[in-house]
Amino acid sequence: MSDLRVRTVCTDADLTAFIDVAWSVQKNDPNWVAPLRKEVRTLLSAGHPVWAKAERELFLADRGGTVVGRIAAIMDMAFIEYQGELAGAWGFFECEKDQEVATALFDAARQWCLSKGLACMRGPFNPSTNYEIGMLVEGFDTPPTIMMPYNPPWYPLLVEDCGQVKEKDLLTFMFLSGHNAPDVLTNTARRLREKGEITIRHASKKDLHADVELMCRLYEESWGQNWGFTPMSPDEVSLMAESLMPILDEDMAFFINVEGEPVAISLVLPDVNPLLKRFDGSLGLTGVVKYLLYKNEIRGTRALLFGIKPEFRQLGLPLVLLDYVMELQNKKQQYHYLEAGWTLEDNDSINLLLKDFGGRQNKRYRIYRQDL
Repeated sequence: MSDLRVRTVCTDADLTAFIDVAWSVQKNDPNWVAPLRKEVRTLLSAGHPVWAKAERELFLADRGGTVVGRIAAIMDMAFIEYQGELAGAWGFFECEKDQEVATALFDAARQWCLSKGLACMRGPFNPSTNYEIGMLVEGFDTPPTIMMPYNPPWYPLLVEDCGQVKEKDLLTFMFLSGHNAPDVLTNTARRLREKGEITIRHASKKDLHADVELMCRLYEESWGQNWGFTPMSPDEVSLMAESLMPILDEDMAFFINVEGEPVAISLVLPDVNPLLKRFDGSLGLTGVVKYLLYKNEIRGTRALLFGIKPEFRQLGLPLVLLDYVMELQNKKQQYHYLEAGWTLEDNDSINLLLKDFGGRQNKRYRIYRQDL
């Protein structure tokens, strides 16, 4: 008879145990990058602005006094109101290679969502599409880039055996520095820029709060009708600006203007994950020392955000945006790769454009769904 039990997180010690599950499950995987414990605690704490319009219950699976798994059940009213769908979510899933544990965790999350009157649950959302989402199903051979998840290869089988079915896949594409896109694409993009109607302005750390607000507004106008989109609150935007400040490379974040009107955005971040791996979840004094010693290990970037207002896409702006990103990337000799994504698997126009520019699909992440 199993002594497995699932309990809710009620105390600060429980929250610490919830956070630490990731280390107990994944610490020996060479491709896993430990998150900063302090940031995870902040995100899961009631004071984080994402919970102003959302609820969550955190569950721990315990066997014989040892925590062996975790999951969060989430009801995001911002998503429900915007998308008009009574959908819950699950996220922050970590579990040993044990189907009994996974089943017990998903049963708990499902019952919580049912108690809230939700019609389905999907995930992993950690905790929404504005944060880390998706379960890795292809591309286990390399570490993730900044703000992308990672999980052991057995996770998909665990969650599928719990009744979760694929709803949507998310793709990333890898570009190596020094790669040149076909001349027909670069020539067309640069002719468009030379006409003078299209101008480019880079983001500034001095005005980063205002620039991040503009980025989020343009992103909502660009992708607001896409699957899973949830607008960020002003407080979330402000917190994002603060978190980006230390790592932002101003040269790699820009706006495209047409006749002076901002209509497109690109945000490319240095991939600091090699440093995060060395920090092992803690950014104290030793973290500062490690940063000074190993900052040269930041050798790549991630294109986190592309967005073009729909009414301007026929002006060739996708070509201009991607060509300019590639131009900037190649000028930065310290960066050897760029990962673009995520993109929706059925967003054919952007996926074909990334392939045309020479991107190689390198990872696939899955969003699962279960009707209740």
